Amino acid sequence: MTRWVLHVDLDQFIAAVEVLRRPELRGRPVVVGGDGDPAKRGVVSTASYEARAFAFIPASPSAPPAVAARTRCFLPVDTEAYEAASAEVMAALAEFDAVVEVAGWDEAFLAADTDDPEALARRIQDRIRAVTSLECTVGIGENKLQAKLAAGFGKPAGIFRLTHQSWYAVLGDRPTDALWGVGPKTARRLAALGIHTVADLAGTDPRDLAEHLGPVTGPWLVQTARGLSPAPVDAAPYVPRSHGQEVTFQHDITDWEQVRTR
Repeated sequence: MTRWVLHVDLDQFIAAVEVLRRPELRGRPVVVGGDGDPAKRGVVSTASYEARAFAFIPASPSAPPAVAARTRCFLPVDTEAYEAASAEVMAALAEFDAVVEVAGWDEAFLAADTDDPEALARRIQDRIRAVTSLECTVGIGENKLQAKLAAGFGKPAGIFRLTHQSWYAVLGDRPTDALWGVGPKTARRLAALGIHTVADLAGTDPRDLAEHLGPVTGPWLVQTARGLSPAPVDAAPYVPRSHGQEVTFQHDITDWEQVRTR
């Protein structure tokens, strides 16, 4: 049998949990963020697919209050509810004959030996749905990088396989920031070097890129663009890598001292 990596990604997780608690919201635009008051400024934690038609994007500044009010489904964050739902999902994944790496509230990697990873993915989807009524997308790859990116092509609630063989056909012509771990800033630096696509980056000499982006980052970027990732699926208990805190001022301010003191 072949060792495959599967990335399980819960679809619009926080919004989906809220809809399960409030079935009357199904099919309606749902935005979760702040204390749930659409008249206030705040950061959107999750926006349902329906809400994204109103330009709501998770983890970005909220739209103007008038637009927020149009959704009529602006809900406060309930961390305990999301943690409980996540724990149920991860417990369900632990039932499978696989190494499970929890990567956050709403995602996990599984390494499993199977000749039919799609069948395993369907069983995972069925089990999560049976236990929690939540939907998930499953990306399949030969490593964590491929599985993670594959999930993006399978959304919502689908299954997608990305391998060494299909890597360039799927990603070659896409911009470099389509890669996991490559943000807009890095993409701009690459573009300044004439590297615009994943294929461009994959064809770059790692030694040349090391001169511009450093001896670690340069070769790592080329390796990533080639669909290679040595990181194993690790069953060690999940430990958050960072903690964030946001403070949203309810009125425009011009005094930077107020910002520094917060």
